[in-house]
Amino acid sequence: MKHLAPALAALLLSGPALAQSAWPDIQSALYGDASLIAQSAHVTLDVPYRATDDARTVLGGHVIAPPGQRITAVTLVIDENPAPVAAEFHLAAPQAEFAFSLTTRLNGQTPLHLVALTDTGERHMAEAFLKTSGQGACAAPPGTDPIAALATLGEMELAFLPDLTAASKSVNTRLATLSGKVHALDVDISHPSHSGLAMDQISLLYTPLRVVEEVAITLDNAPYLTMTGSISLSESPRLRVSIPGGTTAAEVRLRDTDGTETQARTSLAAY
Repeated sequence: MKHLAPALAALLLSGPALAQSAWPDIQSALYGDASLIAQSAHVTLDVPYRATDDARTVLGGHVIAPPGQRITAVTLVIDENPAPVAAEFHLAAPQAEFAFSLTTRLNGQTPLHLVALTDTGERHMAEAFLKTSGQGACAAPPGTDPIAALATLGEMELAFLPDLTAASKSVNTRLATLSGKVHALDVDISHPSHSGLAMDQISLLYTPLRVVEEVAITLDNAPYLTMTGSISLSESPRLRVSIPGGTTAAEVRLRDTDGTETQARTSLAAY
């Protein structure tokens, strides 16, 4: 766990007590006395009214920086999860606009917060509330065979997309990509994402924690962003991020909490 950002590590180590403490306590742990611009017009959370699958719920966000500023970091918080900080995005190349979607798992109905940091030090925030089916997915048994999942652990499929909502295997997406209309990157990750909270139904032992710790994306041989993950990511998480138009090549490096590292690459030439 030593590679996790200090704030995220603190939240993980403090466990369920902090997760149940409501947003003011989480905000204090993450940002101290720093001010946040609540319900900012520059930040949008994209969430369903009710999750239909607590083990695999797509959450997303869209940030447009205020005039003259650029986005340097974005943090997604699922308040009532055992690890409230679901994902942190650090942009090596600050952007005027950034969007993402990510498959997550939910412990129960919860407030959500999305905080964007700009290069001037402003923190803009959006919040929402998500109802769930009450499955308690963070401590649920794995949906796949843990041993079988190890065979493909860390494998990734990458795809350029014209936008975040495009179907990655559709003919229209392929034609748009070939014409150079690339504005998003799809990263489909094979990983069991063991939360450390699930009990093996046969041995009655807890499956050790093993999750995606870091995903680093390079575009056209230049660092673009790093995402720090947590147990709040779903099994085999799927990540989509907006990327600058004109991108022709992407490389993704993954590291999990056991130290396993993998990488994948795609380019327009591959299409």
